[in-house]
Amino acid sequence: MIRWALSKIDYYVLMNSSYLNFKDKHILVVGDVMLDRYWYGGTSRISPEAPVQVVKVSNIEDRPGGAANVALGLSKLGVSVTLIGVVGRDDNAAVLSRCLEEAGVNCRFVYSDTLPTITKLRVMSRHQQLIRLDFEEREDTLSQNEALAKEVAACLPESDAVIFSDYAKGCLADVRSLISLANEEGVPSFVDPKGDDFSIYQGATLVKPNLLEFENIVGKCRSVKELEEKGKALREQFGWEALLVTRGEDGLVLLSEGKPPFSLATAAKEVFDVTGAGDTVIAVLTAVYVTSKRFVDAVEYANQAAGYVVGKLGTASIDAEHLGAIMFQRSHTTNFGVLTPDELLKQIKLAQLSGEKVVFTNGCFDILHPGHVAYIKQAKALGDRLIVAVNTDASVKRLKGDKRPINNLEHRMAVLEGVGAIDWVTWFDEDTPQRIIEQLTPDVLVKGGDYTIDTIVGAQHVLDHGGEVKVLTFVDGYSTTSIIEKANL
Repeated sequence: MIRWALSKIDYYVLMNSSYLNFKDKHILVVGDVMLDRYWYGGTSRISPEAPVQVVKVSNIEDRPGGAANVALGLSKLGVSVTLIGVVGRDDNAAVLSRCLEEAGVNCRFVYSDTLPTITKLRVMSRHQQLIRLDFEEREDTLSQNEALAKEVAACLPESDAVIFSDYAKGCLADVRSLISLANEEGVPSFVDPKGDDFSIYQGATLVKPNLLEFENIVGKCRSVKELEEKGKALREQFGWEALLVTRGEDGLVLLSEGKPPFSLATAAKEVFDVTGAGDTVIAVLTAVYVTSKRFVDAVEYANQAAGYVVGKLGTASIDAEHLGAIMFQRSHTTNFGVLTPDELLKQIKLAQLSGEKVVFTNGCFDILHPGHVAYIKQAKALGDRLIVAVNTDASVKRLKGDKRPINNLEHRMAVLEGVGAIDWVTWFDEDTPQRIIEQLTPDVLVKGGDYTIDTIVGAQHVLDHGGEVKVLTFVDGYSTTSIIEKANL
């Protein structure tokens, strides 16, 4: 859907007015690396061998998973990344290395002669996961611990932070010693934990459990206040500077040393797939912290990033430009209502960069009636943001005659601005909206009436740019002309 890019000047201002300039930052990621493999295909019949669907595989996709996905997310943000983990001497390790190296991640793997590379195979059809098959084995005490520690010690001096991504697969069996190494080097450590023993993360800078993991340690929390009290005690017990509890649709709670609790509502608009959301949070959180040194700012950025990726299928991530656009747009939420076409173009770019679908419709809207309102609501339902472009007074006169419009342009736009479903109102002076449609390039073009798509002005331009064109019907019994005729009686 996204077709716009910010201008070089806009992008420079955006990146340097935020905490997203990672040019000289290096982050070390240590943890359980894995390969996420996806088989995609159609399902149209049931197997004659068993009551199961038959999937005709048409596409296979390999993606880095676990700690490898954290490293990939950091790389997409523009951070310099080194990844350390344990893999087998097998083909999947080679696939994983190739995926990561192509993305700019420096891999320093420790190879095992007895363990395979952890692989998760997901069979997908029609955007649904039908089954997941895990290929993994685990040793209670990894013989690679010493080799792993040597790699970590070698990389810490050049690192601005280290992330320990624990999926309880055994790589971080001796994570306490690795945290101690980081503390000795003065490198802040961020932990995405797992399991029922958080004492192994003693001395970390920040630990980020989800609510289930947190309550597995401290017991059920019946209120946010109880969560904060138990979280504060846990943080102090293990010497962490901060504790971040992610609570899914209920948002996040940050408890940091010497600061009051900080809560955020979730930024997710629509949850399509939560795979890798925790990886995104820890990656963005750490990256922003190394530039801002503020937990609150880091959490705000991480929350927005998580809201973005859960709306995507599969293990997703976000780049710095998209994250910056989301944060920039949040800080400019007053830029709604009546805007000039040029002002509106900037807002559309930001909306599309943040993953929002922009809908466009146009008309004279001389006397707003229930038919208009119903039509506007239908149009808004087709996307996230709705633009209504209004003919100027001169344009209306040319189309409707010298007695129109009844209400001048300023009055008509003021009324439309007050309609809750409308985000932006703008205007055009031509007889048709062709020029302004070409200028704004919306994602969805909507027209009401007895039109066909091939007769709608601007339709071909929108379609050529990957958009959609929809025809809606007005509510019967309402029209501006009939209202005027009744008034004249």
